Amino acid sequence: MAEKVTNVTRLREFLLMGLPDDQVLQTLYVTFFFLIYLAALMGNLLIVTLTSTDQHLQSPMYFFLKNLALIDICYISVIVPKSIINSLTKSHSISFMGCASQIFLFIFFAGAEYALLIVMSYDRYVAICQPLYYEAIMNRGTRWQMVTAAWSSGCVYGSIHVAGTFSVRFCGPYVVHHFYCDVPSLLTLACPGEHMLEYAFMIASCTLASVCFLFLIAFYIYIFSAVLRIPAARGRFKSFSTCIPHLAVVTLFLFSGIVTYLGTGYKSASSLNLFMSVLYTMVPPSLNPLIYSLRNKAVKAALGKILLLKCYQKHKYPAVPKPPDRHTK
Repeated sequence: MAEKVTNVTRLREFLLMGLPDDQVLQTLYVTFFFLIYLAALMGNLLIVTLTSTDQHLQSPMYFFLKNLALIDICYISVIVPKSIINSLTKSHSISFMGCASQIFLFIFFAGAEYALLIVMSYDRYVAICQPLYYEAIMNRGTRWQMVTAAWSSGCVYGSIHVAGTFSVRFCGPYVVHHFYCDVPSLLTLACPGEHMLEYAFMIASCTLASVCFLFLIAFYIYIFSAVLRIPAARGRFKSFSTCIPHLAVVTLFLFSGIVTYLGTGYKSASSLNLFMSVLYTMVPPSLNPLIYSLRNKAVKAALGKILLLKCYQKHKYPAVPKPPDRHTK
């Protein structure tokens, strides 16, 4: 026990070496990261604003979308700003506590997002397959319980993994071949035989996530079977065009995460690891506003009302010119 405490005490920081050393490539990556982050931030903040201010966007679906947008803002903000700052300042270091916090928060928000996506698929199942009971089933109390369970499950998930990861001894060198602290990269730095507990946690987590994914598939099978019974071809196309992108995003989020956490080859930086990490960390928060909200007619109508109101106010109350100074000739 004393040896383990000594080892952790000596460890002050890690070096994040996931991006290429070439200055041109690094500039391209930083620009790409910044644009993705900006798009995700603006899209999700817009969803939070619209669902909070517009009275027509107060149904259970928009309540879940608002929480998804909040999670996405936090989720992408845990990773991308630190990576951009490190590249701009030519610093690759992250403190021991900073690394532990990044792992906890990242897994916390990833787990909460996945749980909320499962909840949202159930919400769509009830809305399409049991429309007469929708208001009774998805009442205010049920909505809050589901959202609380999603956030809580992410917190538990993050706590388990950060405890499992940092219960090991790190033998160095303390170089993480990634642009952020993640569990598989850190486990390659562990002393031999020290990482079995966290590997067991990872396998158990991926198994549980896969089981939840089967429930999601079951919900969508019921949804698709109900949609196929819609007589109008336009109605079927509209439902399919909404549900299929939802399913695609969840599938991308789950399987890129499984490949990231159960894959091998984290002892050196590679283009494949970088690509899979970008898919897992940046693409879902950027696509979710577009797929879940901005294609929605009610959301577009609410956005149009805000833009028209601002345009009306601008023309109704033009800027008053400043009166000339009496002392000037």
